[in-house]
Amino acid sequence: MKSVISSMEERMQKSITALENEYNTLRSGRASTALFDKIKVDYYGQETPLSQVASISVPEARLVVIQPWDKSLLAPIERALLKSELSLNPNNDGKLIRINIPPLTEERRKELVKLAKNIAENSRVAVRNIRRDAIDELKKLEKQKTITEDDLKQGQDSIQKITDTFVSEINILLDKKEQEIMEV
Repeated sequence: MKSVISSMEERMQKSITALENEYNTLRSGRASTALFDKIKVDYYGQETPLSQVASISVPEARLVVIQPWDKSLLAPIERALLKSELSLNPNNDGKLIRINIPPLTEERRKELVKLAKNIAENSRVAVRNIRRDAIDELKKLEKQKTITEDDLKQGQDSIQKITDTFVSEINILLDKKEQEIMEV
């Protein structure tokens, strides 16, 4: 029974980590290197993550500087940035790319909050699915007479408590991201 619960906790923690990673790539009003985690650059015919072909820095709150290790990559990086859903305008000066992060409009902020809520709901669903799998696993063990009916009930109670903890953690992450997006 303990292995079922620890396995469930591990899977739920992975859901939280995935949510945090997703939120890091969600644009808020300030510059962040995490915004560029999903951007892939055509590097000699191979789709390569931007962070593997250039250094990305944030010298100011609304400025990102991308310096490719190979100058021939300036144009492909610029193309990848223009194609991305970030809707940013890169400035290429022949040595590096500067990106000014404009403040978000009220309408765009509301869209991003809605998107953050959808991402959080998907994480809650994932956590609930993991809970269901763990309870099904305990029921199988009870059917095989490996655990007693009391153990099953006790296991279900602890699974529910753990699930509630993870769901509240998701809600806290959502609140933080909402505040970050809505601050001007």
